[in-house]
Amino acid sequence: MTSVCIYYEIHQPHRLRWFWPDNGTGFNRYFDEQKNREIFEKVANRCYRPANNTLLDAIDAHGDELKFSVSITGTLLNQCEQWGEDVLDTFRQMADSGCVEFLDETNYHSLAGLFEDKDEFIEQIKEHHDLVSDLLGVKPQIFRNTELLYNNSIAKIVSELGYKAILAEGVEHLLGLRSPNHVYKAKGCNIPVLMRNFELSDDIGYRFSARWWSEYPLTADKWASWASEVEGDTINIFMDYETFGEHQWKETGIFQFLLALPDEVIQRGLTFNVPSEVVDMYKPVDEIDVGDFSTISWADMERDTSAWLGNDMQRRCFEEMKLLGPYVKRTGDDELIRIWKHLLTSDHYYYMCTKSLADGDVHSYFSIHSSPFDAAVNFMSVLMDFKARVFKKLNKMDQCDA
Repeated sequence: MTSVCIYYEIHQPHRLRWFWPDNGTGFNRYFDEQKNREIFEKVANRCYRPANNTLLDAIDAHGDELKFSVSITGTLLNQCEQWGEDVLDTFRQMADSGCVEFLDETNYHSLAGLFEDKDEFIEQIKEHHDLVSDLLGVKPQIFRNTELLYNNSIAKIVSELGYKAILAEGVEHLLGLRSPNHVYKAKGCNIPVLMRNFELSDDIGYRFSARWWSEYPLTADKWASWASEVEGDTINIFMDYETFGEHQWKETGIFQFLLALPDEVIQRGLTFNVPSEVVDMYKPVDEIDVGDFSTISWADMERDTSAWLGNDMQRRCFEEMKLLGPYVKRTGDDELIRIWKHLLTSDHYYYMCTKSLADGDVHSYFSIHSSPFDAAVNFMSVLMDFKARVFKKLNKMDQCDA
């Protein structure tokens, strides 16, 4: 019997202000609280509230026949604490149901996993684990990295931290003739790897309301029929939670699809299983080998790091942040450290991407900036001001020690 393993990524960044130095201090000197609250409330009304309630209704209707997993970034959990306690309550209801497995990731949805020194990466994973435990009362056993960034070194660190499995993108050039619909193991550490079936995932996430698509309209019975014909042990359906209500608007019928899907899947003899169950049920069939200079992700056509580090602007900002890290840590200032960690959030670098065609349209959709160049100039302005404050603090510390 084939498993359907569904995972939803739930994230909102703290977006930057359009920066001109002023007398502001602390976190909100750099981050636009008003804009972030407006976006949170918009997405909560369109997506989080109706999607959470739809899934809770589905759980009530199907009990433990319906299971799925979610990963909520620390940045979004903090926004829920500030502006959407009712949203947080529905996530707690999911946790209490026993039908939803919560996953771990970097607390700030950051690019720390791409640092040569993995100490910050490990620290952010532990921060996320503690936050999810405190707010939702669960202790995640499975890891998914920011944007499914994956290589052998990342897998090894995650294995050493004691996780049961790690998620990755089912990249065609990596799998070759192999199917993503099996459990694999990572080279060098043997942690199980679950590979995303991007075709069936993107049928929902991207093509659901596409009138140009030959399969439009997509219905729950049609999708379940396709899934029932798939060969393999597990069909890993990984997608952005904002598919429901934000990217695919309510008017498209996406919530009716979400509510109807469990019946259609179960009627065809498939079972819903969460990642920790899947890796207990099926043995790895082969090894996944991804070198550190061949890191894969789930973003864009290339499925690599180019969405965040593909041009000189992105790489310069990333390198500046990486070099600044030890000095920020030396200050021992919790607020400066918090700001630095939030500046590692992948979204800031994503907004600087200069790709064209469909990938460029996606990057533009998510950005609040008029162009990737504006995004880069703004980020560097923030970074230079922040850097000056870090070294001013260190200078004061040195004078006190003298």
